[in-house]
Amino acid sequence: MIATPSRSLSIIGAGLAGSLLAILLSRQGWQITLYERRGDPRVSDYESGRSINLALAERGRHALRQAGVENAVMAKAVMMRGRMIHPREGEPQLQRYGRDDSEVIWSIHRKDLNTTLLQLAEDAGATVHFHRRLHTVDFDAGYARFIDDRDDQPHDIRFDTLIGADGAGSALRAAMNRKQPLDECIDFLDHSYKELEIPPTDDGGFRIEANALHIWPRGHYMCIALPNDEGTFTVTLFLPNEGDPSFATTNSGAEAEALFARDFPDALALIPNLRRDWEQHPPGLLGTLHLKHWHMKGRAVLIGDAAHAMVPFHGQGMNCAFEDCIALAAHLLEQDSLGEAFAAFEADRKPNAEAIQQMALENYLEMRDRVADPQFLLQRELEQALQARWPTRFVPHYTMVTFLRTPYAVALARTELQRRMLEEATAGHDSLAHIDWAALERRVHEQLPVLEGAH
Repeated sequence: MIATPSRSLSIIGAGLAGSLLAILLSRQGWQITLYERRGDPRVSDYESGRSINLALAERGRHALRQAGVENAVMAKAVMMRGRMIHPREGEPQLQRYGRDDSEVIWSIHRKDLNTTLLQLAEDAGATVHFHRRLHTVDFDAGYARFIDDRDDQPHDIRFDTLIGADGAGSALRAAMNRKQPLDECIDFLDHSYKELEIPPTDDGGFRIEANALHIWPRGHYMCIALPNDEGTFTVTLFLPNEGDPSFATTNSGAEAEALFARDFPDALALIPNLRRDWEQHPPGLLGTLHLKHWHMKGRAVLIGDAAHAMVPFHGQGMNCAFEDCIALAAHLLEQDSLGEAFAAFEADRKPNAEAIQQMALENYLEMRDRVADPQFLLQRELEQALQARWPTRFVPHYTMVTFLRTPYAVALARTELQRRMLEEATAGHDSLAHIDWAALERRVHEQLPVLEGAH
């Protein structure tokens, strides 16, 4: 364990990762102070139209268990068994995520999760200051200035170490970059998103199947809907920035309504305030953040989206950030100095963050296009058959990423190998009737070692 005179750490950002990390570190005996640019979400309006609903998977639940807060969080989570695919024509079809209800993901509203974790962080002993926007940092002197945007008043602090949990637009990352270039690169997707809402029925129920993530795949674009425990669905439309249709051709609420009438008519009937929400909620950008370094010796370190923001199409941004929190807390216990702990944390997490960033981009293509493709569905059928025959060796991509805690880098390498197996075995076939099972068995046992945790 690191021995420092004060054992104090300052966390920039009291969102999901910052609050969870505050709980973990407070319980290790650190004096934790959180600085948040927004107001307290427990008493003020939460930012609307900007928060894609969160999909809580095993990695995230494990982190919540480690912090002793899983039960408090799961009380407001809604189970999602799979993807409910809404085709242009025909009835919706459920594509299960796993083998049964033990392999599901959970939808949770960002505000509910944030307020729960924030309260538990305070209960664990952390101090939280709201309306504190990080303005300048003098790393050499250990001095930082925050601004209260309500009255432009400065608030100056002395710090030992700063931890950046302040999201994709991290102010701490910008300060670190000015002091010591991080080789920052942001690859923006040529798509953006707009958030809408399906309200509950008059008696408070769900208007469509509650226990599913709904997808309206349309090739180069798509609409999704995730359930909330109060009976609403958070709807997110992903569109290209240019072309037709796109955000360039869909500006007004009336144009959005026409787009939905043409491409998502069953969804349109569920969104009575589409015009209003469209015009009130600005489009959200989607991008992947790459950095060469996440830390500055023992002075500062970045976690979560501040270090490795990703597109949301695998639902792993929060889960990955929560894994960061567990890893950083562990390295702070194991290493002799903050600098060594931050370096070990970066070496541990950076390859895995890069792997899930890549998989998240690939999953967008799958969600908006491939889920309705017959060849993809045949490969998925074969994948499930192989898992049933050799469950500890042929472990589906989604299972590794979502239901297990297989390191993301390992999951990516195995996924690429398994994908080639599936494509080659199904090439030229329209069913599994003529699959060469003996050849597949040899290949599975030669190339896929038993995966830890699979069953």
